Amino acid sequence: MHVEAETPDVAWEHRTELPLFYLSLLFLAGYAVHVLAHAHSVWRDIAAITVLLTWLCFIVDYLVRLVLSRQRPLRFIRRHWLDTVIVLLPTLRALRMVKVHDAVMAKRARPRRSLYPRVITYAGLSSVLLGFSGSLGLYDAERQDPQSPIQTFWDSVWCVVQTLTTVGYGDVAPVTPMGRLIAVTLMIFGLGLLGAVTGSFSSWLIQIFRRDDEEGPPGEESSPGAPH
Repeated sequence: MHVEAETPDVAWEHRTELPLFYLSLLFLAGYAVHVLAHAHSVWRDIAAITVLLTWLCFIVDYLVRLVLSRQRPLRFIRRHWLDTVIVLLPTLRALRMVKVHDAVMAKRARPRRSLYPRVITYAGLSSVLLGFSGSLGLYDAERQDPQSPIQTFWDSVWCVVQTLTTVGYGDVAPVTPMGRLIAVTLMIFGLGLLGAVTGSFSSWLIQIFRRDDEEGPPGEESSPGAPH
């Protein structure tokens, strides 16, 4: 059986996927410390350096893949739009955790999860990650304005939960331009992610119930000597 050789850009991606995943977690931790730590804390400065260095790693990885792909930049961006977004918003890099998990399972010769559980897991983890990142960004933008109702991190979390779930009580809302831009981003991506979770979960349940109906309840098989 002929196995097609990997292209240089795909081989590079396979080798760097796991290290970059760990770097994304480091970036997220550094960003959280930078936002939540005291303004004059040395940990805040260390976190800022960590964020900058990990971000540079993502940019270098993106440029290397662009060169190895031998594609025109615009074509590469269109075909790898998610990677482009991740370079601009590195906190979303950890969204690849499901892909990394599937790759590890494949190396261990374990069966990959079925479609619906994978979609539910991916969208659910993405929603949590997007909410946490959005809360950090919203708090960082809004706490600078004394007129903003968002003055603590938990105010920001409450606002993000309202935004992602489309509840919108209106008691806490961003007032700064950057805060509102983050809220709009959460609205757009939040609707899609929550829709994917609920839709996939419903389809998964329907599939399970249909399979049970086709198999029939246990004990329904006719016993020996029973009338047919």
